[in-house]
Amino acid sequence: MWTGGRGVATRLLRRRIAVLADTHDLLRPEVTEILGTCDVILHGGDLSSPKILEELERIAPVYAVRGNNDKEWAEGMPQELDVTLFGLRVYMVHNRKHRREDLEGVDLFIYGHSHKYEQKTEEGVCFLNPGSCGPRRFRLPVTMAILEVEESAGSWSVERVDLTAGTGKDSPPRGLSEENLEQTVQSILRDMRAGRKVEVIARRLGLEREFVEQVCRIYVTHPGVDTQGIVSKMEVNALFGR
Repeated sequence: MWTGGRGVATRLLRRRIAVLADTHDLLRPEVTEILGTCDVILHGGDLSSPKILEELERIAPVYAVRGNNDKEWAEGMPQELDVTLFGLRVYMVHNRKHRREDLEGVDLFIYGHSHKYEQKTEEGVCFLNPGSCGPRRFRLPVTMAILEVEESAGSWSVERVDLTAGTGKDSPPRGLSEENLEQTVQSILRDMRAGRKVEVIARRLGLEREFVEQVCRIYVTHPGVDTQGIVSKMEVNALFGR
């Protein structure tokens, strides 16, 4: 794009920055295609394997922070990151609760962890959670974001990208109701402790595989969590269309 006045043309440099989080060892083909149109990739944590980081680095320069599911392989990855890209100052941390207090001078604060897209402005800072573009959590949308930065104009914008729609109006996962939720979680945990695989548990209890997998993941990544604790982390409002 070119802009100009008084007969003088000035090139307006437009940069694209991909923002994603919580890929959890899954890089979807449609995500890869979008990343190929971007100059830089920002990842808000929970890549879950070095393979994902390597794939991203083959596409574009990557700035990433460590999430709670990024284990020993990610020991050298920063917990938080402050970087300036194309004149835009960005601060990143995986869990919003772990952010630093002072965001003075920051244009954009990026975080993840909840798997839910969020974008709002507080005291001049844009807070952005791109959601998750990895394995789908129940019926929540699969999302990421794209930043467009116009260097010469000193302006930028955020675009939400929906990859899989979660309507919030669908029926709950097969075999599940609000009344039997806790009992179902307890049954899954009993089978898990007995050494049964996710596919076997889902088939035996008549449940969707993704639901069983999510219960098991929460149990493994949150040591000491009980049934009620698992239920509280399971986005019940979205799950039952409330």
